[in-house]
Amino acid sequence: MQRILVAFSLVFLCAFGVRAQQSSDDLKKKQSEIQQEIDELRRTLNDTKKNKKASLGQLALINKKLRLREQAIGNINEQINNIQSSISQNYNEISRLNKELDTLKEHYKKSVVYAYKNRSNYEFLNFIFASNSFNEALKRIEYLKSYRQYREQQAQTIKNTQQLLNEKNEGLKASRKQKDEVLRSAEKEKVVLVDERKEKDEFLGKIKAREKEISREIEMKARADQKLKLAIRAAIDKEMKAAAVAAREKAAREERARELEREKEREREREREKEKARLAAAAAKQPATNNPTPATPAPAPVASTPAPEPKKQPARSESVFEATPEGMALSGGFEKQKGKLPWPVEKGNIKLHFGPYTVFGNIRGNNPGITLETNSGATVKAVFDGEVTTVFDIEGQWAVMIQHGKYFSVYSNLASASVSKGQKVSIGQTIGRAGNNDDGEGEVEFIIMLEKANQNPETWLRKK
Repeated sequence: MQRILVAFSLVFLCAFGVRAQQSSDDLKKKQSEIQQEIDELRRTLNDTKKNKKASLGQLALINKKLRLREQAIGNINEQINNIQSSISQNYNEISRLNKELDTLKEHYKKSVVYAYKNRSNYEFLNFIFASNSFNEALKRIEYLKSYRQYREQQAQTIKNTQQLLNEKNEGLKASRKQKDEVLRSAEKEKVVLVDERKEKDEFLGKIKAREKEISREIEMKARADQKLKLAIRAAIDKEMKAAAVAAREKAAREERARELEREKEREREREREKEKARLAAAAAKQPATNNPTPATPAPAPVASTPAPEPKKQPARSESVFEATPEGMALSGGFEKQKGKLPWPVEKGNIKLHFGPYTVFGNIRGNNPGITLETNSGATVKAVFDGEVTTVFDIEGQWAVMIQHGKYFSVYSNLASASVSKGQKVSIGQTIGRAGNNDDGEGEVEFIIMLEKANQNPETWLRKK
């Protein structure tokens, strides 16, 4: 039983150690990924500081870096909790093993004392020859062998338990050392976080000096956004009307085809009736005979087997853009790529997020998509297969709208457009070049629509 308990303990501790190691490895991997993203943001910020005035894009990068730093500290705290849990587990196991070792030693001590008192060969022989029968003597011999094996097993169990105890003590030392290292790392991260918050406060002071310029920029963006919204709505309305007309024409063609088929069936029925009447008249003219041939009974009508009902498909919201198989396929394909779509620019950072936003506490706006900062003249690419529905001008910059079934992607603030209305495009195809903002830096507005409803593009684009 003692051997079984020790073996069970070994298996349990190994399994616990594997799970703890996996959790620790996952946290370390996540920490490395966060640090890489922070390093990339730092490089981007250093580049923008060389060539740019204080801008909302830089503020967005600083805020993102702060959020990542807080995530890193949270990740380190999770590592500390895991290590502390491992230390507590080791303490409990060491205490249990010490008690178990004391018990094993006490039992072994008693067995050794007993063996010492009965150590002479005469005693063993006397024990065997005192048997009442030969079979009893054999059983006594087996008993002595078993007792000797039991003592050996006791010694081996004590040895294994001592080894396990030593391993747990070594693991405890390693966990304490690891905890000290992680605590030092946490303290460093906290110091860096304080410095970065000071950096943000200093930057807010710089950008506050440009409040009037930025207010004017936001106002101009709001006007451009309003024009863009109206243009998008008008374009989608036009496409919806065209799709509705096409759907009605298709339905009319199908109805005409069905009516033509029904007319043909009625004509075939009239021909069958005429044939029946002709055969009946011919039969009436034939002379009667003594042995008339019995009329062949008309075959009984065969009951038609009802066609199996088609399997019900998952309910989808009805859309005029899905009236054709092509439109349905495009919509479905686009939906499957949610969270996986490529970014419209190769290198870009989000300057303004989707939806309502506030700057300086008193400047407010509502972004219909996301505003991306990128290199001036950067290549802008389609995020999915589709057809260009319109190319139009907004405030002196180009905008391209691409249809993907009932979804639309819009790329605005382009210096140039390399596609035209009605053109089929594929994912990753160049559709234009990024235009500039008032600071002379590259900027692109990216919008996703579900018919007339704005979507948050960040939930559709893949994580960088």
